[in-house]
Amino acid sequence: MGIVKRFSTMFQAKANAELDKHEDPRQTLDLSYEQMLENLTKVKRAVADVATARKRVEIQAEQLKAQGDKLADQAKQALAQGNEPLAREALTRREAIAAQLKDLDSQHATIVEQEDKLTATAQKLQSETETFRTRKETIKATYTAAEASSHVTEAVSGISTSMSDAGAALQRAQDKVAQMQARSGALDELMASGALTDLTAGPSDDIQAQLDAAGGGSNVDAQLAALKAQLSAGEPANGLPAATSESDAPAQEG
Repeated sequence: MGIVKRFSTMFQAKANAELDKHEDPRQTLDLSYEQMLENLTKVKRAVADVATARKRVEIQAEQLKAQGDKLADQAKQALAQGNEPLAREALTRREAIAAQLKDLDSQHATIVEQEDKLTATAQKLQSETETFRTRKETIKATYTAAEASSHVTEAVSGISTSMSDAGAALQRAQDKVAQMQARSGALDELMASGALTDLTAGPSDDIQAQLDAAGGGSNVDAQLAALKAQLSAGEPANGLPAATSESDAPAQEG
Protein backbone atom coordinates (compact mmCIF):
# COMPACT_ATOMS: atom_id res chain seq x y z
CA MET A 1 0.00 0.00 0.00
CA GLY A 2 2.91 2.36 0.73
CA ILE A 3 4.36 1.96 -2.78
CA VAL A 4 0.95 2.39 -4.41
CA LYS A 5 0.32 5.53 -2.38
CA ARG A 6 3.72 6.95 -3.33
CA PHE A 7 3.09 6.26 -7.01
CA SER A 8 -0.33 7.89 -6.70
CA THR A 9 1.20 10.95 -5.03
CA MET A 10 3.91 11.19 -7.70
CA PHE A 11 1.37 10.89 -10.49
CA GLN A 12 -0.83 13.54 -8.92
CA ALA A 13 2.16 15.86 -8.45
CA LYS A 14 3.18 15.48 -12.10
CA ALA A 15 -0.41 16.00 -13.22
CA ASN A 16 -0.67 19.16 -11.12
CA ALA A 17 2.64 20.43 -12.52
CA GLU A 18 1.41 19.80 -16.06
CA LEU A 19 -1.86 21.56 -15.32
CA ASP A 20 -0.01 24.51 -13.78
CA LYS A 21 2.07 24.78 -16.92
CA HIS A 22 -0.99 25.15 -19.16
CA GLU A 23 -3.22 27.02 -16.70
CA ASP A 24 -4.21 30.58 -17.51
CA PRO A 25 -4.75 32.46 -14.20
CA ARG A 26 -7.24 34.78 -15.87
CA GLN A 27 -9.50 31.92 -16.85
CA THR A 28 -9.18 30.41 -13.36
CA LEU A 29 -10.15 33.73 -11.76
CA ASP A 30 -13.14 34.13 -14.07
CA LEU A 31 -14.28 30.60 -13.25
CA SER A 32 -13.95 31.25 -9.51
CA TYR A 33 -15.93 34.46 -9.88
CA GLU A 34 -18.69 32.64 -11.75
CA GLN A 35 -18.85 30.05 -8.97
CA MET A 36 -19.14 32.82 -6.37
CA LEU A 37 -21.97 34.39 -8.37
CA GLU A 38 -23.74 31.02 -8.50
CA ASN A 39 -23.41 30.62 -4.73
CA LEU A 40 -24.67 34.17 -4.18
CA THR A 41 -27.64 33.45 -6.42
CA LYS A 42 -28.44 30.31 -4.42
CA VAL A 43 -28.27 32.20 -1.11
CA LYS A 44 -30.49 34.98 -2.42
CA ARG A 45 -32.95 32.38 -3.67
CA ALA A 46 -32.95 30.78 -0.22
CA VAL A 47 -33.58 34.19 1.36
CA ALA A 48 -36.49 34.70 -0.99
CA ASP A 49 -37.90 31.25 -0.15
CA VAL A 50 -37.64 31.90 3.58
CA ALA A 51 -39.24 35.32 3.18
CA THR A 52 -42.08 33.69 1.26
CA ALA A 53 -42.58 31.15 4.03
CA ARG A 54 -42.57 33.92 6.64
CA LYS A 55 -45.16 35.86 4.69
CA ARG A 56 -47.33 32.78 4.36
CA VAL A 57 -47.21 32.21 8.13
CA GLU A 58 -48.10 35.86 8.73
CA ILE A 59 -51.08 35.66 6.36
CA GLN A 60 -52.25 32.46 8.05
CA ALA A 61 -51.90 34.08 11.48
CA GLU A 62 -53.93 37.07 10.35
CA GLN A 63 -56.66 34.77 9.09
CA LEU A 64 -56.70 32.85 12.36
CA LYS A 65 -56.87 36.08 14.35
CA ALA A 66 -59.78 37.20 12.26
CA GLN A 67 -61.53 33.86 12.91
CA GLY A 68 -60.81 34.18 16.64
CA ASP A 69 -62.26 37.68 16.76
CA LYS A 70 -65.34 36.48 14.88
CA LEU A 71 -65.84 33.57 17.29
CA ALA A 72 -65.56 35.96 20.24
CA ASP A 73 -68.34 38.12 18.75
CA GLN A 74 -70.45 35.03 18.07
CA ALA A 75 -70.00 33.88 21.67
CA LYS A 76 -71.23 37.25 22.88
CA GLN A 77 -74.23 37.13 20.62
CA ALA A 78 -75.11 33.55 21.67
CA LEU A 79 -74.78 34.45 25.32
CA ALA A 80 -76.95 37.53 24.80
CA GLN A 81 -79.59 35.31 23.27
CA GLY A 82 -79.38 33.02 26.29
CA ASN A 83 -77.73 30.23 24.32
CA GLU A 84 -74.86 29.42 26.65
CA PRO A 85 -73.91 26.07 25.06
CA LEU A 86 -73.43 27.80 21.68
CA ALA A 87 -71.42 30.54 23.34
CA ARG A 88 -69.22 27.91 25.02
CA GLU A 89 -68.66 26.16 21.69
CA ALA A 90 -67.63 29.41 20.08
CA LEU A 91 -65.20 30.14 22.88
CA THR A 92 -63.82 26.57 22.71
CA ARG A 93 -63.08 26.99 19.03
CA ARG A 94 -61.54 30.36 19.75
CA GLU A 95 -59.17 28.68 22.24
CA ALA A 96 -58.14 26.15 19.60
CA ILE A 97 -57.39 29.00 17.20
CA ALA A 98 -55.39 30.71 19.93
CA ALA A 99 -53.28 27.55 20.29
CA GLN A 100 -52.69 27.53 16.54
CA LEU A 101 -51.71 31.18 16.65
CA LYS A 102 -49.20 30.43 19.41
CA ASP A 103 -47.67 27.69 17.27
CA LEU A 104 -47.59 30.02 14.26
CA ASP A 105 -45.89 32.70 16.32
CA SER A 106 -43.18 30.21 17.28
CA GLN A 107 -42.75 29.18 13.66
CA HIS A 108 -42.70 32.80 12.61
CA ALA A 109 -39.93 33.61 15.07
CA THR A 110 -37.86 30.69 13.80
CA ILE A 111 -38.40 31.69 10.17
CA VAL A 112 -37.50 35.31 10.90
CA GLU A 113 -34.29 34.17 12.59
CA GLN A 114 -33.38 32.03 9.58
CA GLU A 115 -34.24 34.86 7.23
CA ASP A 116 -32.02 37.26 9.16
CA LYS A 117 -29.10 34.82 9.07
CA LEU A 118 -29.53 34.15 5.35
CA THR A 119 -29.83 37.87 4.64
CA ALA A 120 -26.62 38.56 6.56
CA THR A 121 -24.91 35.71 4.69
CA ALA A 122 -26.14 37.06 1.36
CA GLN A 123 -24.89 40.56 2.18
CA LYS A 124 -21.50 39.23 3.26
CA LEU A 125 -21.21 37.05 0.18
CA GLN A 126 -22.28 39.98 -1.98
CA SER A 127 -19.52 42.12 -0.51
CA GLU A 128 -16.94 39.36 -0.90
CA THR A 129 -18.01 38.79 -4.49
CA GLU A 130 -17.64 42.46 -5.35
CA THR A 131 -14.24 42.59 -3.63
CA PHE A 132 -13.14 39.46 -5.46
CA ARG A 133 -14.31 40.90 -8.78
CA THR A 134 -12.22 44.05 -8.22
CA ARG A 135 -9.14 42.05 -7.23
CA LYS A 136 -9.74 39.65 -10.10
CA GLU A 137 -9.74 42.43 -12.68
CA THR A 138 -6.65 43.97 -11.10
CA ILE A 139 -4.76 40.66 -11.14
CA LYS A 140 -5.88 39.96 -14.71
CA ALA A 141 -4.64 43.37 -15.84
CA THR A 142 -1.34 42.84 -14.03
CA TYR A 143 -0.93 39.37 -15.55
CA THR A 144 -1.74 40.69 -19.03
CA ALA A 145 0.84 43.45 -18.62
CA ALA A 146 3.44 40.96 -17.36
CA GLU A 147 2.65 38.61 -20.25
CA ALA A 148 3.04 41.44 -22.76
CA SER A 149 6.32 42.46 -21.13
CA SER A 150 7.53 38.87 -21.32
CA HIS A 151 6.68 38.70 -25.03
CA VAL A 152 8.50 41.99 -25.63
CA THR A 153 11.53 40.67 -23.74
CA GLU A 154 11.48 37.48 -25.82
CA ALA A 155 11.16 39.54 -29.01
CA VAL A 156 14.05 41.80 -28.00
CA SER A 157 16.11 38.73 -27.13
CA GLY A 158 15.35 37.28 -30.54
CA ILE A 159 16.29 40.55 -32.24
CA SER A 160 19.54 40.68 -30.26
CA THR A 161 20.34 37.13 -31.33
CA SER A 162 19.54 37.97 -34.96
CA MET A 163 21.66 41.12 -34.80
CA SER A 164 24.49 39.11 -33.28
CA ASP A 165 24.24 36.53 -36.07
CA ALA A 166 24.08 39.30 -38.67
CA GLY A 167 27.13 40.98 -37.12
CA ALA A 168 29.03 37.70 -37.21
CA ALA A 169 28.05 37.17 -40.87
CA LEU A 170 29.14 40.73 -41.70
CA GLN A 171 32.49 40.18 -39.97
CA ARG A 172 33.02 36.94 -41.90
CA ALA A 173 32.25 38.73 -45.16
CA GLN A 174 34.70 41.53 -44.32
CA ASP A 175 37.39 38.98 -43.42
CA LYS A 176 36.82 37.17 -46.72
CA VAL A 177 37.02 40.42 -48.70
CA ALA A 178 40.27 41.33 -46.91
CA GLN A 179 41.65 37.84 -47.62
CA MET A 180 40.75 38.11 -51.31
CA GLN A 181 42.30 41.58 -51.52
CA ALA A 182 45.51 40.33 -49.87
CA ARG A 183 45.65 37.36 -52.24
CA SER A 184 45.11 39.61 -55.26
CA GLY A 185 47.89 41.95 -54.09
CA ALA A 186 50.25 39.03 -53.57
CA LEU A 187 49.55 37.72 -57.08
CA ASP A 188 50.20 41.18 -58.54
CA GLU A 189 53.58 41.31 -56.73
CA LEU A 190 54.53 37.84 -58.00
CA MET A 191 53.56 38.81 -61.55
CA ALA A 192 55.62 42.00 -61.31
CA SER A 193 58.67 40.14 -60.00
CA GLY A 194 58.43 37.55 -62.76
CA ALA A 195 57.98 34.70 -60.37
CA LEU A 196 54.77 33.89 -62.21
CA THR A 197 54.30 33.83 -65.97
CA ASP A 198 51.87 36.40 -67.29
CA LEU A 199 49.43 34.23 -69.16
CA THR A 200 47.82 37.30 -70.72
CA ALA A 201 51.04 38.09 -72.67
CA GLY A 202 50.51 35.11 -74.98
CA PRO A 203 52.61 31.95 -75.44
CA SER A 204 56.29 32.24 -76.55
CA ASP A 205 57.81 29.67 -78.96
CA ASP A 206 61.36 28.28 -79.25
CA ILE A 207 62.27 30.37 -82.31
CA GLN A 208 61.51 33.58 -80.49
CA ALA A 209 63.68 32.40 -77.62
CA GLN A 210 66.61 31.75 -80.04
CA LEU A 211 66.15 35.13 -81.65
CA ASP A 212 66.22 36.79 -78.26
CA ALA A 213 69.37 34.87 -77.35
CA ALA A 214 71.07 35.81 -80.66
CA GLY A 215 70.22 39.45 -80.13
CA GLY A 216 71.71 39.35 -76.64
CA GLY A 217 74.95 37.74 -77.94
CA SER A 218 75.57 40.24 -80.79
CA ASN A 219 76.87 42.86 -78.36
CA VAL A 220 79.44 40.44 -76.97
CA ASP A 221 80.65 39.60 -80.52
CA ALA A 222 81.04 43.29 -81.33
CA GLN A 223 83.09 43.97 -78.23
CA LEU A 224 85.28 40.93 -78.93
CA ALA A 225 85.96 42.14 -82.49
CA ALA A 226 86.93 45.59 -81.25
CA LEU A 227 89.44 44.10 -78.83
CA LYS A 228 90.99 42.01 -81.61
CA ALA A 229 91.34 45.13 -83.78
CA GLN A 230 93.13 47.02 -81.02
CA LEU A 231 95.57 44.17 -80.47
CA SER A 232 96.30 43.87 -84.18
CA ALA A 233 97.03 47.59 -84.40
CA GLY A 234 99.41 47.37 -81.47
CA GLU A 235 97.26 49.63 -79.34
CA PRO A 236 97.28 48.98 -75.63
CA ALA A 237 94.01 47.61 -74.29
CA ASN A 238 93.37 50.33 -71.75
CA GLY A 239 89.78 49.37 -71.33
CA LEU A 240 86.94 47.57 -72.85
CA PRO A 241 85.06 49.39 -75.57
CA ALA A 242 81.64 50.67 -74.67
CA ALA A 243 78.80 48.32 -75.24
CA THR A 244 77.02 49.09 -78.47
CA SER A 245 73.63 48.29 -79.77
CA GLU A 246 73.07 46.01 -82.64
CA SER A 247 72.80 48.97 -85.05
CA ASP A 248 76.29 50.31 -83.98
CA ALA A 249 78.10 46.94 -84.33
CA PRO A 250 80.42 46.75 -87.46
CA ALA A 251 79.38 44.48 -90.16
CA GLN A 252 81.46 41.31 -90.30
CA GLU A 253 83.08 40.34 -93.51
CA GLY A 254 82.21 37.07 -94.86
